[in-house]
Amino acid sequence: MSTPTGARTTSSSTEPEPFRIEVPDAVLDDLRDRLARTRWPDQIPGTGWDYGAEIDTVRELCEYWRTQYDWRAAEAELNRWPQYTATVEGLHVHFVHARSPHPEAIPICITHGWPGSISEFLDVLGPLTDPTTHGGDAADAFHVVAPSMPGYGFSGPTTETGVDIRRVAATNVALMELLGYDRYGAQGGDWGGIATAHMGQLARDHLLGIHVNMAIPRPPEGDPMAGVQPDELQGLADMAHFREHETGYQRIQGTKPQTLAYGLTDSPAGLAGWILEKFRTWSDCGGDVWSSFTRDQLLTNITIYWVTGTINASTRLYYESMRSGGLGALDGRVEVPTAIAMFPHELFRPPRAWCEQIYDVQQFTHMPAGGHFAAMEEPELLVDDVRRFFRRFRQA
Repeated sequence: MSTPTGARTTSSSTEPEPFRIEVPDAVLDDLRDRLARTRWPDQIPGTGWDYGAEIDTVRELCEYWRTQYDWRAAEAELNRWPQYTATVEGLHVHFVHARSPHPEAIPICITHGWPGSISEFLDVLGPLTDPTTHGGDAADAFHVVAPSMPGYGFSGPTTETGVDIRRVAATNVALMELLGYDRYGAQGGDWGGIATAHMGQLARDHLLGIHVNMAIPRPPEGDPMAGVQPDELQGLADMAHFREHETGYQRIQGTKPQTLAYGLTDSPAGLAGWILEKFRTWSDCGGDVWSSFTRDQLLTNITIYWVTGTINASTRLYYESMRSGGLGALDGRVEVPTAIAMFPHELFRPPRAWCEQIYDVQQFTHMPAGGHFAAMEEPELLVDDVRRFFRRFRQA
């Protein structure tokens, strides 16, 4: 398969430089001090999660963050994977570039979403790059490129307007070119899934195929129920419920992200509450967030936002994208082979007939478990589905 031929720099892109995560002790000391001095809000007794993040759960998580969570262990785990930074099409980009030991591996760009980070992929990087050490076959290996989206994590805050999801996708395409990959795959969920769809349009001649675990819904013209199967009706009902009851964050982040940023940038408890509530609501946890994630998993993700100061820039992606056509707007169809992994607690579970309005669907999998954060909740299911899809593109 495709191998890198050396970095291809341009006037708006630079040679990748090795990067290690090394958060200063003073930043961690300040974090613990702020957690100790949290001014907690009130909550009406007996209301649980009805009004948002439940206070006892947030307090317990923040106390664990302050007294037991080990960022240095998380930092070491992240630093196991080769990381780089580069200027790509004028934007600063941090990325993992994990080359497989198997020479016939397929290059793949995997993209996270909000409120996620590259830490979402810690349980899939090994199985994707070196399947033989994880019970798999060398023929299913990938060279993995996992960027921190511009404005997220160690890519740092964006410093200009107009960085919408199309530009994120264009940056991913330019990054793969910069690394010398001519033919490759792409995978993503949430914003990463939308960016992956845009990549399929921007780099049709370079994409072998795309795999998404959040599909953009688009009903067919005329009768929107044409082709909808009985077992797909619940997905439509759940999408309607999500739009009615769970999109307040979109309206805030898509209209006044700067106002929100003062609280989330200054208060680690505020940041934890904002992100924790999404992981509980959007995952297949049955209301018990700790049945799907460990405290350390969530705090590694939250801490990345904190130490990089990127929660504001991350929410600006909503503002910019809503002003350039909408959160999932695409111009026409995605004409590259597409696999859709439909997890039962995903936010958007459109019928296959709707998906076929947008994608060249060649694989459509109804998963038995999992939600919005597939790489964290059900890494084995996700990896198996990605492997199965890309086998068709491998050399005999």
